[in-house]
Amino acid sequence: MKIKEIRGNQIIVSYDKEQAANLMNNYLLFKDTRFIVGEVVELKDDLYVNLVGEIINNQFIYGINNKPSLNATVSLVNPDYIPSIISYPNNLNGLYLGNSPIYSKPVYMNLDTFFNSHFAIIGGSGSGKSFALSRIIQTLFQEKEYIPYNASLFVFDTYGEYQNSFTALEANNPYISYKNYTTNLESDDEILKIPPYLLGIDDLAILLDAESSNQLQVLEKALELVTIFKSSGEEILKIKNNIIARAILDILLSGRPSVQIRDQIFSILSFYKTEELNLDTEINQPGYTRALKHCLIIDADGKIREIELLTNFFSGFLIDDEEYNIPKTNIAYSLKDLEDAIDFALISEGILKSEKVYDENNKLKVRIHNLVEGEYKVFFEGDNLLTREEYVNQLTTKNNKKAQLINFNINYVDDRFAKDIVKIITKMLFDVVKLIKPRASMPFHIILEEAHRYVLQDNDVELLGYNIFERIAKEGRKYGILLGLITQRPSELSETAMSQCNNFLVFKMTHPKDSEYINRLIPFLTEEISKKLQIIQPGNCYVFGPAFKLPTLITLEKPDPTPNSNNVDIINTWFRKKE
Repeated sequence: MKIKEIRGNQIIVSYDKEQAANLMNNYLLFKDTRFIVGEVVELKDDLYVNLVGEIINNQFIYGINNKPSLNATVSLVNPDYIPSIISYPNNLNGLYLGNSPIYSKPVYMNLDTFFNSHFAIIGGSGSGKSFALSRIIQTLFQEKEYIPYNASLFVFDTYGEYQNSFTALEANNPYISYKNYTTNLESDDEILKIPPYLLGIDDLAILLDAESSNQLQVLEKALELVTIFKSSGEEILKIKNNIIARAILDILLSGRPSVQIRDQIFSILSFYKTEELNLDTEINQPGYTRALKHCLIIDADGKIREIELLTNFFSGFLIDDEEYNIPKTNIAYSLKDLEDAIDFALISEGILKSEKVYDENNKLKVRIHNLVEGEYKVFFEGDNLLTREEYVNQLTTKNNKKAQLINFNINYVDDRFAKDIVKIITKMLFDVVKLIKPRASMPFHIILEEAHRYVLQDNDVELLGYNIFERIAKEGRKYGILLGLITQRPSELSETAMSQCNNFLVFKMTHPKDSEYINRLIPFLTEEISKKLQIIQPGNCYVFGPAFKLPTLITLEKPDPTPNSNNVDIINTWFRKKE
């Protein structure tokens, strides 16, 4: 073999045609003052070889700084060098993936480099994505001398596929704990629950599908109110009375019909009352005393004659801003308590004065009421008072041991609610991991099956100022919270999130839009590999990124046990032998 021409990063080599069957996809060595390696990508009258790296001090280094001279000798790479070209060493930092179908050699990725950055597993339906994740996790946690005891992998399992492939991990390795949370209310597994008192304003905005800054103000007020009305003490009582009195004064002075004023005040004091302010509170007048509710009687002229008396009475409960000090305490409250607080916030914010604004914000009231009365309310139960840190610690603890793998089976709720759950838990994990000292000392990995359902260009950025997945994609690495995105439709994902992924496993891709997208996204993906991605067999993938020595075709080892991701068996389902 001899170099005929050098075109950019490609070398054209003449060769003996009798050797053609043994050359395609093999590596050639160009030797002059350096040892440069290239891969045969095309066979015509000549060989077309793409340069991939150099051998320096008997170690393969991916990337090219120099090109061979025209006089360089050309030969097949010594088989002894092949493992160092296609694979990292088989040591603690080497995680076995599968075998090279070209060289029949095992391939190990750099475990540290793979898990210390965001990664993506991409491929069409049935191409092997679920098998890949199962194989990686099974290999990571298999019994060996060193155990990843402090790992924390959170898998959002869209179809409930992974429990089958993860359950055996504990039995095979007594040092590993696996937890499965489910949305199946008939399952024996632990039901996924998020205590409502841990929901912040951003969480509520997502859960209730908030659309405007006005709605955010109501939610902010509701969170303040629910804490106050669930608390007790002399100072809290003053604040409660102040809030109730201000809301009722707004109603009394609203100029609305008397019947509406009376009904609204009755509604408030039926749900929100104190010992000093309720419908039976006695109001003293010169010569007699009357119950508050009797002062709301409408006369024959359709008027409430005691408006001035009521105004003076409620004004006596107002306090100055400097007295308005809400204790910073954690209070456990239910979803129903939160619904009542949103209801009261609509009134206390004076929204009743504007029909248009009230109608806009009343959507929140309707949405939380549907949640409180619907089947999904069970996912927000929890009376035990926990901080967010304690809640996350509970997620990662099983039988007083560290749980390394936490699977959330969200197969039994609709797509919209599943997306809400994923976002809320992800944000909670992000908030908690940011507080861990020293920074990035307890990494969290959030792995999203069918990631295109969740990592979308939603209105979060416009309303909240950020999208949690994009924020983690950009900031998460420094805190030690990392994303794993598994998808069959990469073009539908947030480009911001996908662009931050460093390592890729790419399976068969046939959709033109997705193929074009990943061609732009992955810098290591050549035109030759792009064509091959349309025809590779299921269970085979190309790997890209710094966790791999170079872009390599791998036949993944089949996980044992496999995830429940098989297609429908039409033959055995449809057909029956005639009797």
